[in-house]
Amino acid sequence: MGIIIAIDGPAGSGKSTTAREVARRLNFTYIDTGAMYRAITLAVIRQNVAVEDHQSVIKIAEQADIQFEWADGNLRTILNGEDVSNEIRSAQVARLVSPVSAIGGVRDILVKRQREMAKKANIVMEGRDIGTNVFPDADFKFYLEADLETRARRRINDYQKIGQNLSITEIMTEIEQRDKIDSSREHSPLKKAPDAIVIDTSNLKFEEQVEMIIQIVKSSELFKKIEKAPVINGTNCKN
Repeated sequence: MGIIIAIDGPAGSGKSTTAREVARRLNFTYIDTGAMYRAITLAVIRQNVAVEDHQSVIKIAEQADIQFEWADGNLRTILNGEDVSNEIRSAQVARLVSPVSAIGGVRDILVKRQREMAKKANIVMEGRDIGTNVFPDADFKFYLEADLETRARRRINDYQKIGQNLSITEIMTEIEQRDKIDSSREHSPLKKAPDAIVIDTSNLKFEEQVEMIIQIVKSSELFKKIEKAPVINGTNCKN
């Protein structure tokens, strides 16, 4: 198994964009676990299945084929052979992704897949329970946070990119609800790992938060070892 960098945090904390850029600069594989849960949620919506029908939702998760592909510098989420990168960012998916991801059977399925992804490469994986549940022994653990208004303003930009216009009040309410569900769910709730490095991104520029993580990783003896290791299939691996 290669080096694992876990980046956790609530919605709008900047973890996805930060994790993607950290992975690019380090030449690591980037895994967007949030996109995986969003893809399952989209499939649930498309099949008109009630979120409360846990067995049906779990069946959808079992049958879903989720892949990631890079295209024109952007990571695309592929669900059952279809690019759903924009659809999974819709407000409808955002409202339902927390209750879907709170279903234990769904988490079991996706966590197993996430661990499989990490077996052959150095990875940056972001989510809400990476450092506490998926990879409690991750080599590096970061927890990104930001104040509510900052997170909501970031979400406004995300929605505008896909043609949806929501008010700051609507988005703040949505994020508060997601925080409550994510932090109180029975299975793998959102929480900071005791040994995670906390980065408050409220007043940080994007470049600053990326550079903070890059410097911590690159200054470690572990990273220095892989820099000297032979390259296998484009990815440095630990012995």
